[in-house]
Amino acid sequence: MSRYHAGSNQAGRVIAVVADIMALILGLWIVMYLLDANRANSLVQFVHDAASWLAGWSHDLFTFDEQWARVVAGYGLAAVVYLFVGHAIAGRMHRH
Repeated sequence: MSRYHAGSNQAGRVIAVVADIMALILGLWIVMYLLDANRANSLVQFVHDAASWLAGWSHDLFTFDEQWARVVAGYGLAAVVYLFVGHAIAGRMHRH
């Protein structure tokens, strides 16, 4: 394997891991929200702030009557998109 392929393979792994971490943060916030985590807790605040920033484009995209459904759909959509796009890019880099 040439150095070019090794470098693109390594970069692909990094992109996939970053996408996984982003989706993990979003999923963690969904679980914390559904379990009514204490929002005064520093960890909960950090996860919420990070998830809100990551899902800024999809937050409140859906207008379900129930707040929990809006949270699951908005943040869940962002998590799925990050996973799909991140792993698609990583796969393309792996092939080249």
